[in-house]
Amino acid sequence: MKLLRYGPPGQEKPALVAPDGSLRDLSQHVHDIDPRTLERKVLDELRALDPAGLPLVEGEVRIGAPVAAIGKLVCVGLNYADHAKESNLPVPSEPVLFMKATSAICGPNDQVIIPRGAQKTDWEVELGIVIGRKAQYVEREQALEHIAGYCIVNDVSERAFQHERGGSWDKGKGCDTFAPIGPWLVTRDEIADVRDLDLRLSVNDEVRQRGNTRTMIFAIDEIVSYISQFMTLNPGDVICTGTPPGVGAGMQPPQFLKPGDRMRLSISGLGEQCQDVVAWQR
Repeated sequence: MKLLRYGPPGQEKPALVAPDGSLRDLSQHVHDIDPRTLERKVLDELRALDPAGLPLVEGEVRIGAPVAAIGKLVCVGLNYADHAKESNLPVPSEPVLFMKATSAICGPNDQVIIPRGAQKTDWEVELGIVIGRKAQYVEREQALEHIAGYCIVNDVSERAFQHERGGSWDKGKGCDTFAPIGPWLVTRDEIADVRDLDLRLSVNDEVRQRGNTRTMIFAIDEIVSYISQFMTLNPGDVICTGTPPGVGAGMQPPQFLKPGDRMRLSISGLGEQCQDVVAWQR
C-alpha cells in the first residue's frame, strides 16, 4: 500500500495510490496519515478498502511529506563504505547518529532553499524508515516488526555549516527545506527485499549518485535495534539510513548546488522526487 498526503502546506489530506496509479482520497476513513494511522490495525483496515470506491483526486496537486507530525528525524551517517571513503573518513564500527530538525521537512517536490551564508550545499539520496510501533530496547530479531514502511528522503546538507563551523553535524543538516520526504510511504509488506533497492540521484539530468542498499554497512533491522538502545522510537519517527557515494563534496573538484539546479531522486518501488533549488530571500 502506498500512502501519501496531498494539498497546500498545512492543509494536506490523506490519500493512497490505486493499482492503476490514480490517487484516491482517504479523508472519509482517516483524518491524516499520522502516527495513529500507522497502527497495524488501522493499516489493515485501509488495506482492505477497495480503491475504486474511494473519491478520485483529480488534476495536478502538490504532494506533501507522507507522514504528518513526525516526532524525530534520526539519521545514520557514513552507512555506505564507499561514501565513507569519498568523505575521507574511516568506516564506522557502530552506526554514526545525528538528528535533522523536523522544521526541515518539506514535500518531495517542494523547492529546496539554499540558506543564508551557505557555500557548499550538497545532496544525499537516502532510504527512509517510518516507525509504526514504539521501539524501546528492541532486539534485532524483532526490529522489522516495528517498521510501518519506507520512503525516499533527500538529506540535503550544507557542508560548510556541517564541517567548518564547529560542534556537531546538525548545523549543516537542519536548515529549512533540507528534508524532502516522499512521495509515498510504502508499507513494509510491499517491499520484497529492503536489502536490494536501487538508489539514484541526478542534478540537472546528470547522474551523481547510483547505489544499492545491499552495500549498506548496517542493515535496516540492525539500525532500528541500535537506535532503540539510546532513544525510544515512536510511531511516525523517520530514520534516514545513509547515502551511497556520489555526493558533491566527494567530487574532484567538489561541486555544490546553486540556484536554478534541479535534483531528481528515486528508489526502487518508492517513487521519485524532484526539487528545484532556489536562493534564500528575506
